[in-house]
Amino acid sequence: MVRKKVPEWLNSTMWSTPPPPSSLNDDALLLRNSPSSTKMSSMKKETDTISVTPPPSTASSVPSPSPRPRRNGSSSISGEYGNSSSSVVAPSSAEDFSRQAHLSAELSKKVINMKELRSLASQSLPDSPGIRSTVWKLLLGYLPPERSLWSSELKQKRSQYKHYKDELLTSPSEITWRLVRSKGLDNYELKSGSRCMLSRSRITDEDHPLSLGKASAWNTYFQDIETIEQIDKDVKRTHPDIPFFSAESSFARSNQESMKNILLVFAKLNQGIRYVQGMNEILAPIFYVFRNDPDEDSSSHAEADAFFCFVELLSGFRDFYCQQLDNSVVGIRSAITRLSQLVRKHDEELWRHLEITTKVNPQFYAFRWITLLLTQEFSFFDCLHIWDALLSDPEGPLESLLGICCAMLVLVRRRLIAGDFTSNMKLLQHYPTTNISHLLYVANKLRSKMLV
Repeated sequence: MVRKKVPEWLNSTMWSTPPPPSSLNDDALLLRNSPSSTKMSSMKKETDTISVTPPPSTASSVPSPSPRPRRNGSSSISGEYGNSSSSVVAPSSAEDFSRQAHLSAELSKKVINMKELRSLASQSLPDSPGIRSTVWKLLLGYLPPERSLWSSELKQKRSQYKHYKDELLTSPSEITWRLVRSKGLDNYELKSGSRCMLSRSRITDEDHPLSLGKASAWNTYFQDIETIEQIDKDVKRTHPDIPFFSAESSFARSNQESMKNILLVFAKLNQGIRYVQGMNEILAPIFYVFRNDPDEDSSSHAEADAFFCFVELLSGFRDFYCQQLDNSVVGIRSAITRLSQLVRKHDEELWRHLEITTKVNPQFYAFRWITLLLTQEFSFFDCLHIWDALLSDPEGPLESLLGICCAMLVLVRRRLIAGDFTSNMKLLQHYPTTNISHLLYVANKLRSKMLV
């Protein structure tokens, strides 16, 4: 059998062009964001061996709200097909401003051209205030293309979410008193000196805390306790390195409460799936983007907006969270098999070494990659740019996700080919810091070759 070689375009001289000299400001930024100057020194020695420049950056020139910390703690290394070193915000360019102006012009139209918007978003959106929030709502179908309908649509959806919260998150004791007041019994009880306690004769079987009836609010409440506790733990563990999620401020606590509400409402409305650990990681980017919208009205309704967009995004992956469907054509193992087939098609030597020689089952690393939409493999703010590409795919996020996962393997193929089971598992479970623009470029290139 003839082994497929690495695609010629990946061996292009484009990737061997020496990078421009770093400015003093860039060096200072790298040193500030590195754990120590010693680690930076060792990183530099490694990157010097393969010094290459990726294609022109498509990421925004606007700095992120805060540094981009590595969650997996891996050091920066040089990739085989381009610069995989830590992402550093590049100086502003005419191209960046042009793209931002193009986006603003598109969003100001009476009817948004969704094909054009998807094309712009697939190249990664600028971090300019408000742009990503609006674009994601459009890409997820939360906002219609017609701007004239936005106001009524938002009003209706936000009212619907409030109804969900009132119906699903109200405590049983509050529900009981609402029933009492609706029957006009509160004045009677107060006059009888009962200190706001219902007499035993007025408590129905459904109102009793020990009721096992299906319609009992108390029975439902006790059944939900385990889910509520799990959501609470997971939300508190969400991005502990980012003050927005985990600081001791009232703002951070408010954000945590909103995320808990969203996840609990989702769990109650989707009894077949309920809550699965990791859903908090998928919700986090959406809520962060909407909550940081400079428009006060949008920011104040971030919880409601994030809920519906979270539901829409998860609708394309919901079968991955249902254990009974794991082995079906729509389950998670089917998606992992598709990724394996992609790798084999594009780089059979790499596929054979991983799955045949070193016995690295793709399920060992790809399960987390796919189910958490890469939120654990890259820094939080890099994930925002990856998600721009995922959400802009007209065929659905899964297609782009599998393509990016395939590109991740191709970009570290040299280390994988040289590695054994242990070293390869460590590498894939702690993916190295990568230039996101280059990663998306390679993913698009691989996908375009699939269409030839």
